[in-house]
This record gives sequence, structure tokens and C-alpha cells, in this order.
Amino acid sequence: MTLVELRQTRANEAVSGGAMDRVVEVKRIDRRLLIAGGALVGLLLLLAFWFFAPSANSQSVSASRVQISTARNGTFEDFLPIRGRVTPSITVYLDAVEGGRVEQVLVEDGANVFKGQLLAILSNSDLQLSTLARQTEVEQQLNNMRSQELALVQSRSANRRDLNQAQTDLAKARRQYELYKPLAEKGFVTRKQFNDAADDLNYQRQRLAILQQSVADDERLQSSQLRQLRASAASMNNSLAIARGSLDQLQLRAPATGQLTSFAIQLGQSLDRGERLGQIDSAGQNKLVADIDEFYLGRVAVGQTASAELGARTYRMRVAKVYPQVRNGQFQIDLAFDGAEPASMQRGQTLQAKLTLGDSTRALLIPNGSFFTETGGTWVFVVDSGGSSATRRQVQLGRRNNDFIEVLGGLKAGERVITSSYNGMTDKNRLTFDGGE
Repeated sequence: MTLVELRQTRANEAVSGGAMDRVVEVKRIDRRLLIAGGALVGLLLLLAFWFFAPSANSQSVSASRVQISTARNGTFEDFLPIRGRVTPSITVYLDAVEGGRVEQVLVEDGANVFKGQLLAILSNSDLQLSTLARQTEVEQQLNNMRSQELALVQSRSANRRDLNQAQTDLAKARRQYELYKPLAEKGFVTRKQFNDAADDLNYQRQRLAILQQSVADDERLQSSQLRQLRASAASMNNSLAIARGSLDQLQLRAPATGQLTSFAIQLGQSLDRGERLGQIDSAGQNKLVADIDEFYLGRVAVGQTASAELGARTYRMRVAKVYPQVRNGQFQIDLAFDGAEPASMQRGQTLQAKLTLGDSTRALLIPNGSFFTETGGTWVFVVDSGGSSATRRQVQLGRRNNDFIEVLGGLKAGERVITSSYNGMTDKNRLTFDGGE
């Protein structure tokens, strides 16, 4: 074959393309590998969801919503800021003991009065008539008892006279008997005369004994009756004094010395018995009444000191009384001034004061925050070192003032805690911050 033929032959083969066709086999992935890979991917997704998804005891919060503070060593000043209201130290209420119509008003509201001063005069015709009737009845009973007492006294006097006469008669009979006895022995006196003298002596002795017994019995009964009559008379006199005193109650008098306030009765006004007419406040004697959170009930005691600044001057006070009744989460105390009171102080005014509860000491401190209300100081949320989450931790907190709380255990200096409100988070053990701290 020549070279030309060979080239033609190859050219013809290339044009037909039959020699270039061949079978290409497609390789398939093993089905078992696909199943294993899918299971692995699903497991990884579950692990990622478990790791990143919040648990039932955790919660995501915005970092801007909470306040984070650092525990630091410092000096704890054991004081309590309070607001006190200026009130009178002594208040005496003025009530209408007897009802009536106002006839005269002698003082005005706000005036300074002294004890016993006449303030107003009332009239009550029914009371006056009943008092007069009662007075008449009592006087009649007193007169009857005086008559009975006089009769008893007269009877006692008569008994004493009879007793004295019996004693005299006995003495005469004894002398007569003693005179006749020696004469009868010598025959100068007849036997009959002597026997009559002896009988008379015996009679006078028996008469005196009977009379003495009778007088003793009468004396005992009369003494008892006299005591009862005199006790009844005293009771009647007291009743009479009360009846007369009821009329005196129509004259309203000041029960104490001080400033008369809330006294607003008018002429012609009808007042009921027991109606509150006003009050008298102690003059120049005031105190502060302060409301304190019930948390401090066990730490506030009578005698503790306090101070208040007014007019660039500091005034010292002391706790005079603690009222243990808790109302709306608070209890009250009375603060009395030690020394002179502020001259510019007005009743009803409120003053800022500082109540000292104890000595200043070095301690680990965290800022006082609203978290204490929800936890009671038994636990806090402690922020981790990365600042992305906070974990619940039990702590021991001690004293607190308006600015700081004393840490007794559970925290170290430099650790950070959430001191803002835990509202809605008290059932959580862990918090995560959205967007970091």
C-alpha cells in the first residue's frame, strides 16, 4: 500500500467516527455511606442546637437592661437615711364630755392656752334639769341617812346613860350590904333588912351584867350601821359631786398647756357627747416621726443616735420610741431632739436625717440595688470572666445602708454581680447577655 492510500484510508476512518465511540461507566456513591453521612450531619445539628439553645433554667437578657457592679473592699458606714415628719411631742385631745349648744367661744384656733383656761361655754337644758332632779334626790337620801345616824347616836347615848345608872346602883347596893353585914352580926340590924340588902346587891349585879351585854350587842350593831350609813353618805356625796360636775362640763376648759389646733366650733352649733373638738399640742416640744423598712426592725432600738442638718447646723437626736407594728412593710419610730430644737422648724415639715445603727468598719462591699428586694440578700447573679453570661450563686450579705451592702461570704473582691432588679429572673440559674456586656 502506498503512502497516498494509507492517508486516504485514515482520512476515511476519521470522517466516519466509528472508531472513536466507547462506553463511559458512571461511578455511584455507596448508599451506606450516604446514610452514615446524613446521620452524622443530623447529630452535629442536634449537638449545636443543644449547645447554643437556652436551657429551661437560663434566660437571654439585653446587656443594657441590667446594671453590673463590682465587689470592692471599703469602709462600711452603718447608717440609715430616713425622712421624718415634725410632730408635737405631746398631743392632748379636746372632746365634748357633755353635749350641748355653743353659747360662747372665748379663744380662736391656733392660740396658745394654759391648763384650766376657759375655751367655750355650752348650754344643755335637759342636762341641767336632770342634774337638779338628781341633786334633790341625793340630798333627800342624805337627810334620811343623817336622821338614821342621829337616832343611832341618841340610842348609843341612852345605853351609856343606862349603863352608868346601873353601875351607880350597884355601887350603892354594895355599900349598903357592906354596912349592914357587921351590924347584922352584932344584932343592930334585923335579918330582914340584911337579906333585903343582899338581894338588892345581887339584883344590881345581874342587872348590870344584862345591861352590859345588851349595850355591847347594840354597840356592835350600831357601829356596823353607822359605818354603812357613813359609807352610803360618802357615796351619795360623790354622786352629788358628779351630778354637779356634769354641769361644769358645759364649760370647756383646756386640759393642758400648749397650742390649740383644729378648734373650729361656731356659735349656736350643737355638739354631741364625746365629739372631737380639737387638740392641744405641747408648746416648743416637737419630735420626728419616721417610717422605716421592716428589714431594719431588729436593728433599731431605743437610745440610738441620729442627726439632721437644717440651716447649716447639725442637730442631734435619739430614738425615743419604736413602734413594732408593721404596716405596708414599714414601722415607725419617734426621734427626740437632744438639746435645743431648730428655731425655723415648722410642724408638718419633713427633715432628712441619718440614723446611726453601728460603728464604721472595713468590709467587702457591693452597691445597694433593687435586686435585694427579690432575693432577700441570699443569692445574686455573678458575671463570668468573659462578660457574656451570669450564674446564680448563694451569698451571705450583712448590713446595708443607702449606698452599699456588706458582703459576709460567697463573693471575692473584683467579682462582678448584677445589682439591678431581678424581676422575671428569680427562677433562673443562668443569664446570657445579647450582644455581650
